[in-house]
Amino acid sequence: MRRLLLTAAVLCASLSGLTACKTSCRELSEKLCECALNSVEKQVCQQRAADEEARVEPTAEDEIACEARLEGCDCRTIETEEGKKACGLAR
Repeated sequence: MRRLLLTAAVLCASLSGLTACKTSCRELSEKLCECALNSVEKQVCQQRAADEEARVEPTAEDEIACEARLEGCDCRTIETEEGKKACGLAR
């Protein structure tokens, strides 16, 4: 059983491009990074998201909140009050 879990963890880490291996909060962070103006800002944002995820593990409650925001978060509306609320950047 341990070997299976270890294999799954290694596979998940090596296939990090698949969303099944990412938390909802990580997916939301990366979705927000897609709103960056250029590829350099996008890459810096993605690295910051990865670093933050390694530093602070989201709680189950955080994951539920992120999951709820994933579909409604949109770069086209991110500058509006409603867009910020949809992405979890404002209350």
